[in-house]
Amino acid sequence: QVQLVESGGGLVQAGGSLRLSCAASGRAFSLYSMGWFRQPPGKEREFVAAISYSGVSTYYADSVKGRFTISRDNAKNTVYLQMNSLKPDDTAVYYCAARLGTYYYSRANDYGYWGQGTQVTVSS
Repeated sequence: QVQLVESGGGLVQAGGSLRLSCAASGRAFSLYSMGWFRQPPGKEREFVAAISYSGVSTYYADSVKGRFTISRDNAKNTVYLQMNSLKPDDTAVYYCAARLGTYYYSRANDYGYWGQGTQVTVSS
């Protein structure tokens, strides 16, 4: 089992950057594939980015491709989401998710473990 805690959210102006972190506790973090999802106000949760257990493979939603970068440090049990060129449409609660597996996964139902979320607000 793994527990996830996100941090790094906040208020930023359009065009700015933020880096989200997701710290995992528990055993064998390196065996978990990780993902980031977000839930904009009044909308359903949506996929943002995912990374394989080794960090070699990554996958992004079209809406963030070229602006966001997912990475992980298995020695620190942490996954990151670097967000650049932020837009007001990126405003959402961002969630970290984990599942045992070797590849990357883009569906929320693929993940069994979730963090509590961190708020990102982008002002215009």
